[in-house]
Amino acid sequence: MSRAAVAIMPARYPASASSSHTYNAHPSTVPQMNYPQRSRARVPPLHQNTWPLMTNTTAVQGPPSASPFSPSQAMQATRNVSEIIPHLYISDLSFAESPSSLMSYRITHVLSTLPDTIFCPPPTLLPMQPLRMQIRVDDLPFSELAAHLPTTTAFIRDALANPESRVLVHCVEGISRSVSVVAAYLMAQYGWSPTEAVQYIKKQRRIAEPNFGFVQQLHEYAQKSLGRTHHLPPIPQFSAAPT
Repeated sequence: MSRAAVAIMPARYPASASSSHTYNAHPSTVPQMNYPQRSRARVPPLHQNTWPLMTNTTAVQGPPSASPFSPSQAMQATRNVSEIIPHLYISDLSFAESPSSLMSYRITHVLSTLPDTIFCPPPTLLPMQPLRMQIRVDDLPFSELAAHLPTTTAFIRDALANPESRVLVHCVEGISRSVSVVAAYLMAQYGWSPTEAVQYIKKQRRIAEPNFGFVQQLHEYAQKSLGRTHHLPPIPQFSAAPT
C-alpha cells in the first residue's frame, strides 16, 4: 500500500460490560474450557474530577493573548482571576488582555500595574470598553510604588462607589504589584495594617506574594498617606559575599 493511501483510523475504545458482544455459536461447537477469572481494575468515570479546586480562583483555558508582549502563540497560557472582595478582582496579564474574559466577568474598570504596553481589545472585540488606568512599575523591591498608591486607591474607591462596577487590577502574574495595589486600597477602606491586608488577599488568592520592598512601601503609605503607624517587618538580610 502506498503512503498516500494510508488512512488514519479513529481510536476505538473497549465497550462497557453492559454492551459487550456475545459469541452465539452452537454449544456443541464451542469447547467448554474453564479459564481462571481475572479481576479487572475499576476505572473512575471520565466525568469525575480528581484534582483539587482553587478557592475563589477561576482558571480559564483559552488561546494565547493577541498582545505581542504576551507569551508565545505556541504556549497555552492559563488565565486566572480571583475575586478579593465583591466586584474587585486580581488577575494576570493574559486574563486582562482577553476580550472574552473581560466580557464574561463584565469588567468595567481595568487598573494595570506594569511598564509594558498592554493590548486593549478594540470595540469590535469588546463592545463595552472599560475605563483604564496604568501605573508603570517594575516588579523590583526598590521600584517606586508608594507614590502611586493614593491615586490607585482613589481610582478603585471611585469605581466601586457604583454597585454595577467591576474592577480588575492586574500585573503580569497577579502575584506582587497588583496585590500590593489592592492591599493599599483595603488598608485605606477598612483601616487594616499592611500585614492584615496582604494576609486577607492571600486567603482569596493563594499565589499572592508581594516582594519585601513593596511591603515596606505599604507601611510608608500607611504612615504618610493614612496617618497610621504599624510594625515594620525586617528587611531580608543577604549573606555576605565570600572573601
